[in-house]
Amino acid sequence: MSIGPLPPPKEPTGLGRLPLARWFIVTGALVLVAYAVGVVVTLMMVGRVRDVGPRPEVAAALDQVTVTLVVLFSVLLVAGVGVAVVVRLAVLKPLKQLTEQVRAVAAGDFDHRLDVDRPAELAELSSHIDSMRRRILTGWRHAEEQSDELRRSNGELEQFAYVASHDLQEPLRKVASFTQMLEQRYGEQLDDRARQYISYAVDGAKRMQGLINDLLDFSRVGRVTGERVVTDTSQALATALENLSARIDDTEAVVTWHDLPEVIGNRVQLTQLFQNLVENAVKFRSELPPRISIAARQVDGMWEFSCSDNGIGVEPKYADRIFLIFQRLHPRDVYPGTGIGLALCRKIVEYHGGQLWLDREAEGPGATFRWTLPAAGDER
Repeated sequence: MSIGPLPPPKEPTGLGRLPLARWFIVTGALVLVAYAVGVVVTLMMVGRVRDVGPRPEVAAALDQVTVTLVVLFSVLLVAGVGVAVVVRLAVLKPLKQLTEQVRAVAAGDFDHRLDVDRPAELAELSSHIDSMRRRILTGWRHAEEQSDELRRSNGELEQFAYVASHDLQEPLRKVASFTQMLEQRYGEQLDDRARQYISYAVDGAKRMQGLINDLLDFSRVGRVTGERVVTDTSQALATALENLSARIDDTEAVVTWHDLPEVIGNRVQLTQLFQNLVENAVKFRSELPPRISIAARQVDGMWEFSCSDNGIGVEPKYADRIFLIFQRLHPRDVYPGTGIGLALCRKIVEYHGGQLWLDREAEGPGATFRWTLPAAGDER
């Protein structure tokens, strides 16, 4: 299993920069110096008293005090050495062992087992950390297995959708074309109701073809349209407007923009993004000729775009629903379409690492959509 190493640890500050072993060494050195000074001072004081020539009973008592102090200093020395050995074996060595084991896990070896048997506190701590490591590793492996299964399932679904859509296209074309031929050949023998039924059949076949084509476009986002490179959004918008030139002329729409930036993206998909948003603004227009404004500003290393129009707008309560696939707010006979345009736009933006949303606080009539795209930066 391959998992990247963890980020480097936070650098300690102040006195915390010194390792624990050095603290013990410094403290032991200070205690040893104090012990030596105490022994020297005590011996000097005893020597001075002996130089005075005290009485025999005082000298005997002084000898007893000297022996007692020697024994006491010896016991303190042995105790200090014992404490140093205990700290070394029971604290510093296990702590170093635990540190090396944790460092190995942090470096990327997540199968490395943590096992410290002393002292009780470190043994309990290592047990808890190792238990957490095992749970995380089990969850990661389970998620990786699910991810592999999901990728396989998505691949099969994409292949199925691609094959099924192509297999469905031909029957639909036959239904539409032969139904129209039936009307042309036997039109004089058909009454108004029969012509109406034929019209319904042709319209249904054409709408089914539109749904299939839109579903294909939706499934292809991020899969078969190429890599992301530095892209001039002004050129992508110009291509989109050229594709919509007939509808823009028919509705007397005016699209304005100024100094659109370069971003990291896919030229084809960004063109499709602009085309869908402008087409929506033209479709859902009010009684006035459409006026569409596209702008961009840089926010936190990303370019935030906006597309504003003077159309019928969207009620705030439907701000999330409009991005769901096949969700419609208006009857098909009033505003034609498959209801997949905004869902496709959101998928394109999310594929580029951005977000698309409806600005609920935008002023004026119509609707304002905002989305973010990664800035070109140093990729130019």
